[in-house]
Amino acid sequence: MQLKQNKSNNLPGYAGLLLGVSLIVYLFSQIDLQGAVERIFSIGFSSVLILAPFLVLHVVETFAWIKVFPPGMRSIPFFPLLKIQLIAETVSMTLPAGVAVGEPLRPYLCKRFIGLPVPESVASVAVRKLMLGAAQGLYTLIGALAGYGFLQMVSGRIIGFEGLGLLMVLCGLAVFLLFMLFLLLLLNGQVAGHIHRFLMLVPFRRVKEWLLEKESGFLDTDQALNSYRGSPSGGRLLAMLYYVGAWFMLTAESYIILSLLGVEISFYQIFAIDISLAMLRSLFFFIPSGLGVQDLGYLLFFQALGIQDFSSCGAAFVLLRRFKELLWYAFGYGIMFLSGVHLGDAAREDDIGT
Repeated sequence: MQLKQNKSNNLPGYAGLLLGVSLIVYLFSQIDLQGAVERIFSIGFSSVLILAPFLVLHVVETFAWIKVFPPGMRSIPFFPLLKIQLIAETVSMTLPAGVAVGEPLRPYLCKRFIGLPVPESVASVAVRKLMLGAAQGLYTLIGALAGYGFLQMVSGRIIGFEGLGLLMVLCGLAVFLLFMLFLLLLLNGQVAGHIHRFLMLVPFRRVKEWLLEKESGFLDTDQALNSYRGSPSGGRLLAMLYYVGAWFMLTAESYIILSLLGVEISFYQIFAIDISLAMLRSLFFFIPSGLGVQDLGYLLFFQALGIQDFSSCGAAFVLLRRFKELLWYAFGYGIMFLSGVHLGDAAREDDIGT
């Protein structure tokens, strides 16, 4: 099945980028920048530890992705898939509405670097996305339960009323159940075929002609999804555990940074903060990397927690996290361009065929 890049107006993506930049500008008007820089330089070479969780996250996600490819496929090589993971995630996290570009890149890159058929790759990407969403729900639920008392304590100062802990428990449970429902529907129905029939209702002749040409690709994707039926669920269960573990790397990263900055905070507290802001970031998916949203959220939580010099500590924390992202995303784009990959490759009909 051809994966055409969305050519529609990307105004919401650019509006999200503008909003994120505006929030960052406001953030810098509120922080003690000089104090933050002094705290950062006081860390020294120990700051290299901050880079580790992000690498572990992608390694774990790659192991999980291997587990969700359709049953019966040949062995998937780890390092080429890790390269695909880094490239696709870099694109998804840095461009306005980047998921619309980064996710279609995955099947294209699987075909180019590993030689996998496109329908099987599309199936794995769809299953991966839903399992990652379900894992976020489970991760949120665990964090909300672990930090329930803390979230309830700071609730009034964060959202203006009591109940943040209960809200996050309900959000985590709802997200987990919703994505698991979508996953069950995906693996037990003719989803691609239904999508094709729905798209055929579009009253445009050229669109219908293209859909008719690619009908076999939709059917091939359904066949790849059908191969999951009756297959042992142990691999997918292990993948779910891997994805939950990958989400935990975000909390580990935050804890390492705050420990290096000398901030006294417990692991369960930063765990509760991270799950709350990760859910908030999901709501603002159109802002690249949650720019500004998460940053202001951390400052608000640190203030509510009563951290001394929260302005300089919070600013140092935010700057270190964002600088870490700049390094990793620069690395991801470096791999991408050295591999000869371009953003429009996923839309090339001669490369993404049936």
